[in-house]
Amino acid sequence: MPRKPPRPCRNRGCVELTHHTSGYCEAHRAESRSYDRHRGTAAQRGYDHRWKKIRDLYLSHHPLCEQCGEPGQLVDHIRPLADGGTEEDENLQALCLTCHARKTRDDKRRKK
Repeated sequence: MPRKPPRPCRNRGCVELTHHTSGYCEAHRAESRSYDRHRGTAAQRGYDHRWKKIRDLYLSHHPLCEQCGEPGQLVDHIRPLADGGTEEDENLQALCLTCHARKTRDDKRRKK
């Protein structure tokens, strides 16, 4: 069976092509693993069983993305926990994957 064509490396600015499932070229694969190791697990970052209950309850009351109206798939902290945000309903919003990715990208740009 023929292989899929290689894709560009996911690292911004890298022009290498890769077949690796991570999406990173050989040179950037190690950097990706290093970032994940320092990031900690979801539970270590505060997304434990209690958060899953909060998320499921919030999505049951707010089933649509609050930005585009598509079905909501994620619950996002408007003000991140790391920046002093809370898990109160006023600080939560239901988002689809696309809107969440956009918000995350914009938040990272603002921090730079």
